[in-house]
Amino acid sequence: MDRLSIILSLLSGALITGALVIAAFSLGYYNWWAIGGSAIIGFAMAWPSAYYVSRLIKTRDPEWSPDQKPMDKGPIPKRNAKEI
Repeated sequence: MDRLSIILSLLSGALITGALVIAAFSLGYYNWWAIGGSAIIGFAMAWPSAYYVSRLIKTRDPEWSPDQKPMDKGPIPKRNAKEI
């Protein structure tokens, strides 16, 4: 996992959860099940969507040149490691 997707997961989780809650409210579901279900779906979809957006950003950047594959070093990058 790269550091950009860690930061983007906070944003994408809030966006997905907010959109689902607004959709549930606009359909007339004003209960805790709708809010809780939206939060669970938003939490579950936050990292995959952030990772996808991170890959899109990095493939379109002409200055980006990774020197290793994404999963060579493990799931959590070291603090001073280069971006994958």
